[in-house]
This record gives sequence, structure tokens and C-alpha cells, in this order.
Amino acid sequence: MRTWRAVVETPDFSVRVVSCTARHHAWSAPEEGATNGIVLVHRGMFRVRSDGHRVVADPTTGYVQAPGREYAFAHPSGGDVCTFIQVRPSLWQAVVADDAPGPSVAVDGRVELAHRLLLRTGEDAADPAERLVHALAAAVRPPGEPGSARGDLADRAREAILEDDPDAADLVRLAEALGVSPSHLSRTFRRHVGMTVSRYRNRVRVSRALARIEQGEGDLAALAAALGFADQAHLTRTVRAELGHPPGRLRRLFSGGTAGQDG
Repeated sequence: MRTWRAVVETPDFSVRVVSCTARHHAWSAPEEGATNGIVLVHRGMFRVRSDGHRVVADPTTGYVQAPGREYAFAHPSGGDVCTFIQVRPSLWQAVVADDAPGPSVAVDGRVELAHRLLLRTGEDAADPAERLVHALAAAVRPPGEPGSARGDLADRAREAILEDDPDAADLVRLAEALGVSPSHLSRTFRRHVGMTVSRYRNRVRVSRALARIEQGEGDLAALAAALGFADQAHLTRTVRAELGHPPGRLRRLFSGGTAGQDG
């Protein structure tokens, strides 16, 4: 079952939150995209297939929707929530210029933070949403090779990390589980994901830390231990490097405050 709610409506773009409760590994019937837009994941993970490309969508990777293209979906985990940012054609052309966007969008820590803050802003979110649209334009990747075996390998590695597969904690074990050499996995992953396996694993941990802080987690030492950081100081340094703010500032941002004080 799929439900949605509007967050922002302007003449140039709209923002809607879409929730899907269905859980299925099989691909859905194709749906035709009606407008230009970008989809970001707030919670969970699902798969998207279009024009021979496959994207594993999660909080670190969104995808581009284009009018006239068909999209099929699989929700192996169920319970995912995403944000659809629909963009008017003239604004879309202005932000992506003449470069045809690829199917996936790399979502770094600062874009993810902007996304989460946008969803908490509600009716006053038009300005934050416009900034997010322009930030995402810089993150849209050029199209890659559709349906390549190496792309599938990178997707399988990402899914193993996202699903907390025990073998995903180590490059050598992950490569063995996927039936390839560590060097081949390392090269392939970096080419298709844009970062190393260890860097991506760390990006996922920061995303989970951000979600927990948004939910009100206050025990940073326990959070660091739960997510595999060496200690609270390691968590704080990593979060600051990825998101531009330490955990204390993030708590104030999510509670409607400012980022003016350290913490």
C-alpha cells in the first residue's frame, strides 16, 4: 500500500512524502513517470528499475524521475518512506542545464541533513526546499552503463552493507561472499558508487546516527557503541566531518533552534 502527503506546493516545485508498507522482492508492474523530479529516501531501502538501469535507493542514494520513462519497484524490506521533489520543466532545465541526468543521485551527509530538516519545516519550507533542489542538481550523476554485471556487483555489496550482513564488515569477507577478489570489488565499487567500500560503510553509519539523533537519542556513548564507532569522540568527529555540525548542534536544529553553539 502506498500513501502520500504534501509538504510544500509552489509554482516551481512541490515536495511530497510517500510511504510504502508493501514488502515484495518481485518487480512491480511498470509505472510511467509523469514529471521531472528527484526521489530521496527518508527511511528504509528499495530497488528501482528503468530503461535497463537499476538503482538501490536508500538514504545515501536517491534517483531521478523523468517524464515518459517507465519505472518498476521492488520493496524487499518494506516500510520505506521517501520524498518526491517534483520540479517544473523550466526550473529543471535551469538546474541540470543540457546534461541529461543519470538515474541515481549521490546523497552526501549535508544533503541528507537538509532533506531531514526540510521535512520538519512544514509550510515554511519553500526556501529550504529550493536550496535543496539546487544542491541536488550538483549531485545528479551522469548516466552509467545500463544493467552491467559490475553495476550489479556494486549494488549487491551496498545491499549487504545496508542489511548489516556480518560479511559486510570487512572487504575481504564481503568479496568472498560475493564470489570476487577484494581488488575487483574495491575497483568496481569505487567506479559505480563514487567512493570506497569503507567510505560508504562509514556514510551509512553517519546516516543512521543522524536518524537516531533526529528521533531524540541523547546518549551519544551508547549510540557510538551501537553503530560501531570506536567511542563517542570518534562519533562526534565523524558526524561533524560528514554533516558540518556535531551532534549537539544537530539536536538543536531538529528541535527548531539554531546551529550557533557548539555541542
